[in-house]
Amino acid sequence: MAHSILGTRVQRTEDPDLLRGAATFMSDLALPGQLHMVLVRSEMAHARLVAIDTTAALEVPGVVAVRTAADLGVGPHMHVVSVHGDFARHPLAVERVRFVGDTVAVVVAETRSAAADAAAAVVVEYDPLPAVVDPEDALDPTAPLLFPEHGSNIALQLVDTNRLDLESCSDTVVRGRFVNQRMAATPMEPNGCAAFIDQEGRLCFYASTQMPHLLRDLLAATLGLDRSDVRVIVPAVGGGFGAKIGLYHEFTVCAAMTRQLGRPVMWTPTRSDDMVSLLQSRGQVQYAELGCTNDGRFTGLRVHLVGDGGAYPTIGAFLPAGSRRMAQGPYAMPALQYDIVVAATNTTPMGAYRGAGRPEATALIERLVDHAARTLEIDPIELRIRNLLPDDSFPFQTLTGITYDSGRYSLPLRTAARAIDYEAVRAHQQSRRANGDRVVLGIGVAAYVEITAGGTASEFGAVEVHHDGTATIRCGTSAHGQGHRTSFSMIVSAQTGIPIERIRLVDNDTDLVRSGAGTGGSRSLQVGGSAVHRATEAMVAKARSLAAHLLEADSADIEVDTERGVLAVRGVPARSLSWGELAMASLDAPEGVLDRSDGTSGLAAQLDFDQTTGSFPFGAHISIVEVDLDTGEVRVVRHVAVDDCGTVINPLLVEGQQHGGIAAGIGQALYEHVRFDDDGNPLTATLMDYTIASAAELPSFETISTETPTPLNPLGAKGIGEAATIGATPAVQNAVIDALAHLGVRHIDMPCTPERIWAALRQAERFGPIDPWSEPASWVRQADALGDDLDPEGLRAAEGA
Repeated sequence: MAHSILGTRVQRTEDPDLLRGAATFMSDLALPGQLHMVLVRSEMAHARLVAIDTTAALEVPGVVAVRTAADLGVGPHMHVVSVHGDFARHPLAVERVRFVGDTVAVVVAETRSAAADAAAAVVVEYDPLPAVVDPEDALDPTAPLLFPEHGSNIALQLVDTNRLDLESCSDTVVRGRFVNQRMAATPMEPNGCAAFIDQEGRLCFYASTQMPHLLRDLLAATLGLDRSDVRVIVPAVGGGFGAKIGLYHEFTVCAAMTRQLGRPVMWTPTRSDDMVSLLQSRGQVQYAELGCTNDGRFTGLRVHLVGDGGAYPTIGAFLPAGSRRMAQGPYAMPALQYDIVVAATNTTPMGAYRGAGRPEATALIERLVDHAARTLEIDPIELRIRNLLPDDSFPFQTLTGITYDSGRYSLPLRTAARAIDYEAVRAHQQSRRANGDRVVLGIGVAAYVEITAGGTASEFGAVEVHHDGTATIRCGTSAHGQGHRTSFSMIVSAQTGIPIERIRLVDNDTDLVRSGAGTGGSRSLQVGGSAVHRATEAMVAKARSLAAHLLEADSADIEVDTERGVLAVRGVPARSLSWGELAMASLDAPEGVLDRSDGTSGLAAQLDFDQTTGSFPFGAHISIVEVDLDTGEVRVVRHVAVDDCGTVINPLLVEGQQHGGIAAGIGQALYEHVRFDDDGNPLTATLMDYTIASAAELPSFETISTETPTPLNPLGAKGIGEAATIGATPAVQNAVIDALAHLGVRHIDMPCTPERIWAALRQAERFGPIDPWSEPASWVRQADALGDDLDPEGLRAAEGA
């Protein structure tokens, strides 16, 4: 009598509205009496503010108000978390600006074009200050200080108490200086917000955000309001990828102007605005060493990491610690030393982007493993197999103190190798080399493990059945393209038999959803889905109790017939009640028949699910690329992704996440890089300059899922939203380097552009194979105080360039 749709390829129920243009995004809003806000942004990376002349701006027809920091009445605040009080940022700059794009003034007008014209008419007088855009340069004691009161540009520093003598315990030590370049999240929809005051005097705030309840709380605290006086509503969101988290200072300005003017205000940034103001990510310089025995066993990992915190260090300054957390990767690693320093620079502030610290960790170790395989003359898959944690290790506590929940780490790697016919591809590679082909083949391998739901592992879920037999889900996660409505409806339908098209999801409104931690860190299905699952269980238990009362049967004899969508007496299918009938009857249920202790009425249940800790998806990717030796052009020929996210609820949704993740990973490996000149001017502020991979540059991906359930939640599910990005990036980078290894190339930093490849080939032709990191660098041997080690010139000398 029971059947389950879990694990089947159910099509996304969200898509019809999106495809028909019926969904409402931020720029679709048209609030009555709406004004438009445009910000005056700094054109200098570092300068004192001498004067701001708004006279001409106020004379532009349609302008309602022009404000500077002195007029706004809102103090400094953090974006999400506080790294140090010295780095708190004013919504509009006070005394100095610290990056190109820093907010200086705001113009509010009847139309956006009028506001833009007036913003261009604001005259700002600057007293230029020297800028520092490179995080290693920023650590030089003589570097210009972004925050003189702080005393240095060090935003965060972690010195490992374990000082690892890697040379004494290893036969071979391989080394590298790897740059994990700065990235822009570039969601399809730029950032944005709108605000109005409702009839009760409450601040109602629309935002393109991933975490509405967090935004509500931060906004209320910043404005000195009770959080009950703030409502956050999130319309359809065109992608977030980690960047749409927290209280943007532009949001604060919009809310403050709404309160001052008493009229709705909307902020709709351009793409160029977004490219300098939306938090950026990655931005690490990694000095890394891996010790090995002659037979290919790892003996330890030593890392000195320099992170870029941007102009106002916030959540991005903590992500290198997230890289450290995942430093061991999927390997049996006997020892670890991992030192971190994060610098403030005159660049766009840093935050989270798809993976948020985990891709950087995997890129580091997978480059070292490939380097070790080449040095030891061991096949890269074989070297990984020798060192992967065995299947009987779990749960496994790592050297950084986290516990991997479940895993079969060699399974995805062996599966990927079979899928791509690894031995045959290697033979084909050798044949092309022997024939002297000018377009060479490269094979890149990467294994990974990541943490998901590593922040807040608790979430709210509620389910209610209505008189017409439909159901409503409420959940504290935030949907912005992932398919939450589909997957959550499948979970409810599996227990009730209510068709998924008759189940709706309510989220993204702090008035309609009691609480929520939002979406980030691939947490939604495992935590939010489990909350929905448990709430459905509780609702079904109430329904069985009510059905037993109405059918004069024992509740133990009541079963859910999911094929018919009814509750029936076991063995007597004719004695049954539909969900609609039960919902109607629940209104008049006698005391004691329905448990109301959760605060619900009707046929409903709500609760908070607490997973207690994050889960650990894992997998392996193999990429095949062709590289043109004459032009340096790279073409990805095949990409096999084997990702294990625990129990798969909907394979179609998992494949979609894999496809998006692989595209993002290829983008970092080959194309994307946020760049500034020496004065801090952005060189990639448009999509003409910042290169994103399109379908034309990508092959058809080959995606496979292995399933190793986690014991941490009732679904057995782990996260999938970031996994493929973590696996794809080093697989593609390793493939490019593998293609050129026989010509003496040992490393190319990302993005592996034609220019960099061509230059590496010319260098190898001139000097032959060079390992620039064959000897320990001075930064390894010096004092334990990391700050004393960081001499930028010495670090660059260690690179051997």
